Amino acid sequence: MALVIAGERSGAGKTTVTIALLAYLIRRGLNVQSFKVGPDYIDPMFHAFVTGRPCRNLDPVLTSESYVKKCFSRHIQDVDYALVEGVMGLFDGVSRKNQESGRQDTDFDRDTRINYRKEEGNYDFSFASTAHVAYLLNLPVLFVIDCSRLSGSVAAIAHGFRSFNPNLKFAGLVLNRVASDRHLELLQDALKPLNLPIVGVLRRDEAVTIPDRHLGLIPAEELPNLHAAIDKLADLAAVSFDWEQLLPLLAATRNGGGEGSEQLLGRHNLPYEIVTKKDDVVNCLGKQFGVRIAVARDRAFNFYYHDNLDLLEELGAQLVFWSPLDDSVFPDNVQGLYFGGGFPEVFAQKLSGNVLIRDAVRSAIFSGMPTYAECGGLMYLCDSIVDFDGNSWPGVGVLPAAAAMGKRLTLGYREAVAVRDSSVLTALDEVWGHEFHRSHLTVEPTNPVYHSWRYGKRGEVEAVAEGWGVCQVHASYLHLHWGARPDIPARFLQQCADFYCKGVLGDRENELDFFI
Repeated sequence: MALVIAGERSGAGKTTVTIALLAYLIRRGLNVQSFKVGPDYIDPMFHAFVTGRPCRNLDPVLTSESYVKKCFSRHIQDVDYALVEGVMGLFDGVSRKNQESGRQDTDFDRDTRINYRKEEGNYDFSFASTAHVAYLLNLPVLFVIDCSRLSGSVAAIAHGFRSFNPNLKFAGLVLNRVASDRHLELLQDALKPLNLPIVGVLRRDEAVTIPDRHLGLIPAEELPNLHAAIDKLADLAAVSFDWEQLLPLLAATRNGGGEGSEQLLGRHNLPYEIVTKKDDVVNCLGKQFGVRIAVARDRAFNFYYHDNLDLLEELGAQLVFWSPLDDSVFPDNVQGLYFGGGFPEVFAQKLSGNVLIRDAVRSAIFSGMPTYAECGGLMYLCDSIVDFDGNSWPGVGVLPAAAAMGKRLTLGYREAVAVRDSSVLTALDEVWGHEFHRSHLTVEPTNPVYHSWRYGKRGEVEAVAEGWGVCQVHASYLHLHWGARPDIPARFLQQCADFYCKGVLGDRENELDFFI
């Protein structure tokens, strides 16, 4: 078994409770795997900072219901304890089901959806909500309530959430931001008739608050005193939770495992003539070769789903992590570039000042090197980045637009259809992505990669042209999770290998005749 940490709303304290539990378990020398419901990048960074293991996102919109189950099963096989941090309020999800789109679901997805609807009668889960994922994984919920402005009403909240869908299992409550002993007595008295265990009480303490900014919490890498804060949370967890009740609930129940990323890698290996194995074409020429992908990872670029990186490696890539912010030398012998999202607007001046790297990236792209860039990566490739103060900083200069920061938050799932071939997709490919940014481009793309709709609105509103395709660049605001779509990284690596072979062998179509 494991636990899902849920709350009545965003800001109830799910992340604080989750990190405190993780910190205490790690302090005791226990190995634990964490998961995060939804598309978030920042909370998983804190999980990974504490546990030393990548946190895995469980998002049935970006992947599938089947993938959520397989991913969870796969990553609890070698740990003793596991927990899942929820997203927003317990029942907050998207408003429509997969079967209403044109999405091609697996048999598992259809069967699961039919079964839980039959069992529930008139009850339902919002798709991709914490409740939905808890149901898919058959896990109980540890429910966090912000009690800072509550006394007797806490019972109505707890009762309402527990009874709203009787198919959901509740393990107990965590009372957060309790002001005093008297306040706690009032809460306990109100909750007593519900017979719902109180397994944790956290007192109001501003000292354990993690600072935030325009896209949520400030990432772990930017907080120099984070170790001290984590230690304090571990101390707090030691005395604030009923560990006799919690430990058995957090224990991971192993089973036969699962592929996790639904890779079916046999279908998606690179073609024989460019496979990076000892007997591939390039090595037949006596050359050492592996598809090497330069992955930008630093304080400016750190929004990555770890499953995406795993898939690239499992498909044969060598990942070269580097920093456009701090490095003075461009990675050598690479055949592809991967720029994730992050905060280039916060570090725009320093990114712009690293002229040697900007020039090297631009030269690599104009030479035809396949490049995949999401959100912050898209911004970096623009002519310039305009920060919140209105200062304009030169970017790489591949995309003829400026990325300007503003107050408006663009947030939500998107359906998209590729309108052209790119380094990761072929025309008419359908994907489901997520946008999360406060910037906008000052110029509409002249050669877009997508037509995009808000998730669930396809056919109801006009499609938006989204993303830029220049040279072999696929740059877009959409974040994609490749877990259920290993064909996407496979195509990217194929394009990277083609790029290399054209340089080594000349025109591949002519040269391959030599090996047939």
